[in-house]
Amino acid sequence: MFDSNFMSLPGISPQEYSYLQSATNGLNEQQLRTFLMVYSSKRKNPSDMLLFCIIGLFLVPGLQRFIIGQVGMGILYLLTAGLCLIGSIVDIVNHKTLAFEYNQRMVFESMQMVRMTNFS
Repeated sequence: MFDSNFMSLPGISPQEYSYLQSATNGLNEQQLRTFLMVYSSKRKNPSDMLLFCIIGLFLVPGLQRFIIGQVGMGILYLLTAGLCLIGSIVDIVNHKTLAFEYNQRMVFESMQMVRMTNFS
């Protein structure tokens, strides 16, 4: 019913699409609109995550970890030059997983915000 709303998210994967469908099952139209507004502002596009990982490899080690809220790992990458570049290279390879795991947390947070909002 609301499938086209999810397709408007840039770089959405089938895995994320399926996750969003199951997470938003049972929301009415107003709640879904609110959810999409909140979630789209917090969501990280996998293509953007790849860019952050490349910048993290060459300029600011750990940038990608800071962006997704893993401050401790970001500091570790910063102090160890991306765990001797190996960690940064692994993050480049796994950029889609990093983005999906972050987005899963944002789905949870967005759903909490929608549920706290009283819709008549």
